Amino acid sequence: MIISPLSVRHGRALLAAGLLATLLSGVAQAQIAPVQCDNQKFLSDQAGFLQTGPTRVDLPEHVCGEVVSVTQRSRRTRSGVHGYFIMQVAPGRQIRIVSDLDRMQAPDWPWVRPGDPVEVVGRYYFDSVRSQGIDWTHHGTGRHWASPGYVQVNGKRYE
Repeated sequence: MIISPLSVRHGRALLAAGLLATLLSGVAQAQIAPVQCDNQKFLSDQAGFLQTGPTRVDLPEHVCGEVVSVTQRSRRTRSGVHGYFIMQVAPGRQIRIVSDLDRMQAPDWPWVRPGDPVEVVGRYYFDSVRSQGIDWTHHGTGRHWASPGYVQVNGKRYE
């Protein structure tokens, strides 16, 4: 049997494409946030990132706590208009929450205030100690994030 170089290259390309599709589909399936608030999971995930540093891996989180501070003005970024607030998930432990206001069905920003009880489902990113937070807190999904999120404030859910 004679195998041409063209068929070998074609076979390698198909194998690479299949492997990539398998990896991407596995990642998308694994991105499911806990059904109920799990601040301990978040704290454990955060501790892991603090030990290893940035890994380019984002994690699904479902956290509950209290709003500590709010950025009063929304900000336009390359991916849209965003609102930001800080929530406390445990005594002395806070995390930045990023809400994509273009994709959420919510009133004008800000719709959270310090002291508000809040529940958040989204993607935890860790770029550095000073650059970490939870985003994808809206109903939309994307090619690299398959899990919809939300922010619930005072019992009112914004997706």
